[in-house]
Amino acid sequence: MVVFGGKKVHQIVTGLGGSGLGQLAVAVAVSFLVRIFSAPGPALLPENDVDDDVPINDGETPPSTGKVTPVTIRWNNINCSLSDKSSKSVRFLLKNLSGEAKPGRLLAIMGPSGSGKTTLLNVLAGQLSASPRLHLSGLLEFNGKPSSRNAYKFAYVRQEDLFFSQLTVRETLSLAIELQLHNISSAEERDEYVNNLLFKTGLVSCADTNVGDAKVRGISGGEKKRLSLACELLASPSVIFADEPTTGLDAFQAEKVMETLRQLALDGHTVICSIHQPRGSVYSKFDDIVLLTDGSLVYAGPAGDEPLTYFSKFGYHCPDHVNPAEFLADLISIDYSSSDSVYSSQKRTNGLVESFSLRQSTIIYATPITLDDLSKSRKRISKRSVAKTKGGWWKQFRLLLRRAWMQASRDAPTNKVRSRMSIASAVIFGSVFWRMGKSQTSIQDRMGLLQVAAINTAMAALTKTVGVFPKERSIVDRERSKGSYSLGPYLFSKLLAEAPIGAAFPLMFGAVLYPMARLHPTLMRFGKFCGIVTAESFAASAMGLTVGAMVPTTEAAMAVGPSLMTVFIVFGGYYVNPENTPIIFRWIPSVSLIRWAFQGLCINEFRGLQFDHQHSFDIQTGEQALERLSFGKSTIRDTLLAQNRILLFWYCTTYLLLEKNKPKYQQLETTPPDHSKPHLKLEELNPEQVDQTHEAPEVSQVGSDEPLESPELDPVGSFILEGAQ
Repeated sequence: MVVFGGKKVHQIVTGLGGSGLGQLAVAVAVSFLVRIFSAPGPALLPENDVDDDVPINDGETPPSTGKVTPVTIRWNNINCSLSDKSSKSVRFLLKNLSGEAKPGRLLAIMGPSGSGKTTLLNVLAGQLSASPRLHLSGLLEFNGKPSSRNAYKFAYVRQEDLFFSQLTVRETLSLAIELQLHNISSAEERDEYVNNLLFKTGLVSCADTNVGDAKVRGISGGEKKRLSLACELLASPSVIFADEPTTGLDAFQAEKVMETLRQLALDGHTVICSIHQPRGSVYSKFDDIVLLTDGSLVYAGPAGDEPLTYFSKFGYHCPDHVNPAEFLADLISIDYSSSDSVYSSQKRTNGLVESFSLRQSTIIYATPITLDDLSKSRKRISKRSVAKTKGGWWKQFRLLLRRAWMQASRDAPTNKVRSRMSIASAVIFGSVFWRMGKSQTSIQDRMGLLQVAAINTAMAALTKTVGVFPKERSIVDRERSKGSYSLGPYLFSKLLAEAPIGAAFPLMFGAVLYPMARLHPTLMRFGKFCGIVTAESFAASAMGLTVGAMVPTTEAAMAVGPSLMTVFIVFGGYYVNPENTPIIFRWIPSVSLIRWAFQGLCINEFRGLQFDHQHSFDIQTGEQALERLSFGKSTIRDTLLAQNRILLFWYCTTYLLLEKNKPKYQQLETTPPDHSKPHLKLEELNPEQVDQTHEAPEVSQVGSDEPLESPELDPVGSFILEGAQ
């Protein structure tokens, strides 16, 4: 990197910023650019925590992409509450949940909508969004020790499958490997690793197909879900979390996705997924299930026929030829069709929750765990997770530049629409202002044309950026959370890759409009016209990036961006003269990209023009027209420098917002288990161990309006004490 001396930096700042606030803004921008270029690579786990060997298997079983460290997750007394400041009330999202997930087994979290499935999954994965209104407590263990998730590798497959649409499946995986697995350097090793993943996730047939999006058809929804799995499997995670992986898929695709998860569990991964109401063939793939209703635990244990046997002891029998998952979902759901049905269904679920709480499996610790032990464990993990810098800044920049260029250059539908709109706008404006002469009325026409040209260029660039960037930001946040790359290389590569394509559209606009309107007919003036609108287009795109980084959704960005641009249009130099602007708004014209573009276009057009005149009070020269706009003392260089300052300001603001708005997750407040009373663990019960004297109601009673109660159980007779040898 080039190191500038103090004098050189001072000269640059003085040249770009002029004086006063301009120099201050440029100095801040330069300092942030230095930070971006000099920032270290992403923080990765130590070498001994990463093992990406690729064993080769000549049999029919898909080869493994790496060694898997078995991890057993155990959680105890998980409580999550959400407070409402206005009503001073507290809503419990999760209530005293306990359970266990083992390697080699597929655990499904089931329950009706709003039961807490996704909340529990996010708590276990450490992906619950942070909020000052949330309170999260409990004990979470990995392999029997309360420790940080950073000690093990885990994957989280979200409901939304977000990818760069113009890349193929193979390119998506290949670039992800280059960014994440730095020990795979050769192209042959990388291709073999990609092929293994494609084979393992069933994506071989669509490997060279574009991922696609709403504009261009690509791979199917099920294939996108499996591609999400493949991207998460790069580092051979010990635990795989999947949030409702079958949502939005047809029955066949849903079963294929679940079959993939089942195979991953058989390969030694610990797989935990939330699912709403699976079909029977999908339910048969589960090894264990957790049933939730209104944040409370109804059942946790083996899947298959065991839950049906358990609930049959309370008189709830699953009819023959009925999907067990549907039976269980109906059993633990609240029926809101009438007040009587609400009462009876709530009484039933409350009884089931209370009954299972007596049987609930808890953990007996040979050595009690104290808060001091938990603190020592966290310190040990923090020492172990000391970050190492891998993958240099320029390597990240090169890979991200290639990806950004492929995404921008291959987006044919968007580029075609933008090209047609640029040409159509130029034709319309050129037809309205066809071949303007040198009359007095042409002065107003010229000003109006230059103003609408500035507005059209800025709005076209802004709307394109705010419509795309919020979705792309979600992908970037996900990849940065894995440590794939840092923010500086991403932002700089995106700007550089999109610059040639972004410049093409204002150049098309100017090439058509300029001769049709017969603006100042010299090649030099035409070049300056194109340069000014291109710089304005870049500034509007930078503003769009800031808006996209500031708001959470595309819809919000589409509302905020044009509204902000409207303010800049009002103070754009045409509707309100800068000298007549109220004092409290005097700063707005200086930051309005519309104003500086309009000012530069007016100087370029009017300076040196002679107009026809009949009276002494008529405007005779272009310089007089510029004086009436208060542009007489400015130059094109001043306007371009101002646009560059605005450009740097929006880029730096985008960088700061992306850094500040990184996803933050709620920390689990660790509470040690209560050792004041014995802890019981339920073993699978034999029929002889259960009192079978209860009368079993008919199956139809499960959904009837007649109030149902869970029969009273002997709180001791049905349990076996563990750990009390």
